[in-house]
Amino acid sequence: MESQRIVETKTDRIFNSVNYIILALFTLTVLYPLVYVVSSSFSSAEAILSGRVWLWPVQFTLDGYQAVMDNNAVWRGAGNSVYYTVVGTFFNVVFTLMAAYPLSRKDFYIRHVLMFLYVFTMMFGGGLIPHYLVVKDLGLLDTRWALIIPGALTVMNVIIARTYFQSTIPDELFEAAQLDGCTDFQFLSKIVVPLSGPIIAVLCLFYAIGHWNSYFGALLYLSQEKLYPLQLVLREILVQNKSDGIDLTSDLQAEGKRELLKYALIVVSSFPVMIIYPFVQKHFVKGIMIGSLKG
Repeated sequence: MESQRIVETKTDRIFNSVNYIILALFTLTVLYPLVYVVSSSFSSAEAILSGRVWLWPVQFTLDGYQAVMDNNAVWRGAGNSVYYTVVGTFFNVVFTLMAAYPLSRKDFYIRHVLMFLYVFTMMFGGGLIPHYLVVKDLGLLDTRWALIIPGALTVMNVIIARTYFQSTIPDELFEAAQLDGCTDFQFLSKIVVPLSGPIIAVLCLFYAIGHWNSYFGALLYLSQEKLYPLQLVLREILVQNKSDGIDLTSDLQAEGKRELLKYALIVVSSFPVMIIYPFVQKHFVKGIMIGSLKG
């Protein structure tokens, strides 16, 4: 059979051209703020205040990053954020898998009731004050666990993981494992988890980004600066102009220095996520598509 050539009409060419223009404008709209922030972080304070930074760094300097590196609060906050991200993500993924796997099993007869209770929490919540009181009554205030335990499970991620298990792990595999004397926990840990690399990568990425970018929970539950995550340290520096108890207005001696520090802090706080994402991208695309679309 001879292949038929698709003839592009004038209307098709106009339509495609308009699409390309719209996509190009959208891409520029998304990329330009990122480029501007990075360029400003490498520019001089005078260039930033005078508005001469548009695309490339002007009067290249590393003063902003030097100010970040010399700030003890930033280092302490970065260490805390790494702790919250690693430990929190570990608990998040473990709890999510332990909740999603039973809900994916057809022989788990109360799965529909539990699923309704999970989804109900997405529709209705107790509010901020009851949530704070629960954390207080549990004795978690001013502890690292206040940022880990209350958010140990996200219902949406449970639904995605459950759907992934239903569409990827066949019932015949469990029946074969049962014949060999495999228990439910052994099947989950030795068979299901090794076969669930894509969805685990998705969960790790979702939870890790959430922990790394979170500051509101720390603002509510923590009063000791030694426990502050990086994002809350940045808030103290950028909003309140404070660093290690020193007023940055007098410490940096100029508005331009504060602007330069702001852009350098944004780049530093975003850099870890930008480094991790390329390594999990292929798993992310596969896992999120299977976990959210198939059923």
